Amino acid sequence: MINSMIRILIFVTIGLALSCTNKSTSEQVLTKADEIKYEQYFVEGQQLYNLHCSNCHQSNGEGLGKLFPPIKSSDYLEQNFDEVICLMKNGISGEIVVNGIHYNQPMPGISALSALEVAEIATYIYNSWDHSRGFIDVKSVNKILASCK
Repeated sequence: MINSMIRILIFVTIGLALSCTNKSTSEQVLTKADEIKYEQYFVEGQQLYNLHCSNCHQSNGEGLGKLFPPIKSSDYLEQNFDEVICLMKNGISGEIVVNGIHYNQPMPGISALSALEVAEIATYIYNSWDHSRGFIDVKSVNKILASCK
């Protein structure tokens, strides 16, 4: 009886603690199905990142000196979401500034990536290394990719 009451008290306490956490207005409220998709996107995105991106941006997201910019704590990622989605698939050349440092190495895009794969990589990088954008679904990525220059 006491063990049951302790379990109930623990569950109630955890539930209250979770419901009372301060969430910023930018955080998403996800359905259970979207939570599962988010987890799947994140895991797939990590694998795709390791395969396609980590050679230059490193597995820890810190980049490579002044050759390749960091993703970790990157102001460029935070301020240029649509452009980052486009450059994953289409690449970028010319100078960019990340965290006040100028980079001028071309980044080849990976045109073979599907919109789903781009969404998975985006979900991973935008929720790792001090970023917390939330679930990035393939529908929004499709719209962005359709408007890439």
